[in-house]
Amino acid sequence: MKKTSAKNFTWKQYLVVASMIFALFFGAGNLIFPLHLGQLAGRNWMVAAAGFLVTGVLLPLLSLLAVSITHSSGVYGLGRPLGRTWALIFMVVVQLTIGPLFATPRTATVPYTIGIAPLLPAKFQQLGLLLFSLIFFALVFWVSYNQSDILSKLGKVLNPIFLVLLFLIFLVGFLHPMGNPATIKPTTAYLHAGFINGFLEGYNTLDAIAGLVFGIAIVTAIKTMTKNTDQVSSILAKSGLLAMIGIGIIYVCLIVLGAMSLGHLKVSADGGVAFTQIVNYYGGIFGQTVLAVLIILTCLTTSVGLAAAFAEDFHNHFPKLSYHGWLAIACIVSAILANLGLEKIIVWSLPVLMFLYPLTIVLIVLSVCSPLFKRDHVVFKISMILTLIPAIFDLISNLPEPLASTSFVKEVITLRRHILPLANIGLAWLVPALVGILLGIIVHLYRRKKEII
Repeated sequence: MKKTSAKNFTWKQYLVVASMIFALFFGAGNLIFPLHLGQLAGRNWMVAAAGFLVTGVLLPLLSLLAVSITHSSGVYGLGRPLGRTWALIFMVVVQLTIGPLFATPRTATVPYTIGIAPLLPAKFQQLGLLLFSLIFFALVFWVSYNQSDILSKLGKVLNPIFLVLLFLIFLVGFLHPMGNPATIKPTTAYLHAGFINGFLEGYNTLDAIAGLVFGIAIVTAIKTMTKNTDQVSSILAKSGLLAMIGIGIIYVCLIVLGAMSLGHLKVSADGGVAFTQIVNYYGGIFGQTVLAVLIILTCLTTSVGLAAAFAEDFHNHFPKLSYHGWLAIACIVSAILANLGLEKIIVWSLPVLMFLYPLTIVLIVLSVCSPLFKRDHVVFKISMILTLIPAIFDLISNLPEPLASTSFVKEVITLRRHILPLANIGLAWLVPALVGILLGIIVHLYRRKKEII
């Protein structure tokens, strides 16, 4: 591709980069969360949507900028100011989260819940999931093992078709609404804390974390298109804004569609069930089948990317096991955990996300602002240590049953509410993080004054 200067970077090139960013962050699996949020928020959907867009749209954009500004090669590079050991631990936790523990199994359970489960009798649901997950991850392993780009090429065709069908669902849904969202009563959690709960629901997209892992691919692509590498962050910001506006519009439409669906449906167990019911309502079995096939293929493409990224990163840091060995582990573990089902995967991922997202948010903010304090490791370490403590409390406090009923967890929850501000709304980490950033900057200024740095 011909290189141009930043000043001559054309709108066509901005759109090319924007489409790459859009494809990176918008996966079929993410459809289910804004849809379910709309059902939970009811008439308070607008406030909830604002919170969701912060973690589902703004933070992912900032994660890309963090990679660009710090010239990092990935999660490990971004965490290097914390020290080699902590950077490695953070990389492992991040890769396990978007890899075989949660995100990758979800790429199988979402299409199964939407496309296969509704066609099977209840007694064959578990067997169906077992067979589907085995076939699904066997294909993932085969494509990733051979490092074939067939799914990548297929994705360039399937994703636009999928978006067209999604647009048709929006068109029909808004022309023939199932209900009036303004009259839908919100669930208890969204009566008075819609923004905060929408913010926390955005954790489920995992996009801010994914941006740290895959951001380097976008940065590298931009560098091949421009002569002036100093303008990469500017180009990334403009292209990212275009992409995020598109994703934001889709998320808002899904949230409204979810709220309207309660005119005919009940609040579903998860967004996968809600999506199936809505598509079946408007498109019947035929529409549901066509969309299900597309979702299976697009999720397969996503799964290949996640499994390959996990195997490559782990092989780079733990080279005793080959890329193919790590790939096999990723696919086997993902296939096993996929059989827990979508609802259980979401429930068990919650405590991990409540632990990991505060650390990720602080790391992103510090990285974006790092030129202001010369990426001083002291600022990073103080901020992250003070964020880590409440994050551990959040992890324990959000453990599901049967662990939630243990005396230890109950005592931790009580202690957390007593000693950590904003713990009752799920933001126990916020005040300690702000204090940590402030202390870190004060120490940095002192060190600069004493010419230690």
